[in-house]
Amino acid sequence: MTDIRELTVGVLGGTGAQGKGLALRWAKAGLKVVIGSRNAERAEAAAEEVRAQAGVGHVSGADNEGCAEQADVVLIAVPWDGHADTVASLREPLRGKVVIDCVNPLGFDKQGPFALPVPEGSAAQQAAALLPDSRVTAAFHHVSAVNLADLSVETVENDVLVLGDDREATDLVRALAETIPGFRGVYGGRLRNAHQVEAFTANLIAINRRYKAHAGLKITDI
Repeated sequence: MTDIRELTVGVLGGTGAQGKGLALRWAKAGLKVVIGSRNAERAEAAAEEVRAQAGVGHVSGADNEGCAEQADVVLIAVPWDGHADTVASLREPLRGKVVIDCVNPLGFDKQGPFALPVPEGSAAQQAAALLPDSRVTAAFHHVSAVNLADLSVETVENDVLVLGDDREATDLVRALAETIPGFRGVYGGRLRNAHQVEAFTANLIAINRRYKAHAGLKITDI
């Protein structure tokens, strides 16, 4: 398997809280990172912020297409309402690459968060349908953006479930997760099982609201 530290990691939606938080942690771990956004100026502003916070120089910004072209491994962290259009527009630059979908299709009402139905079954399966020439995985759904952004939290204790149908790709994403101190990458099944992983984020949000916490997942006995 290719050493993850030799690869460039792209973060589509890297101006949002979760994408920027993961970009920050990967940059701090020494990985080369490209932050993507629909607006290249916004992406570069986010990259400048991450460079300053992490104290590194190997972070750059680009529009989404430029990010997809430059990166070897690409995280999709865009809002759900723009997911399909963004992914579909990047089919060519993402061809042959490992793609990680961390999007949670959720709705919110007076009763709190709830999972939204997705015709393909999940956001990750939608990405796979739109990117038939990419190696699509699902991971990083249950990670606290607050903890990621706070570098005083040196170790973020969290198991990262990684789903996919390509063993080498899921192993690579597990290795990417484990560049962040405290993270452990855990294989979570085939991509067809991504729906319940995405949907469980609604439960975590409810837990965190009730207990004023930043809870994640830990898998026992492995």
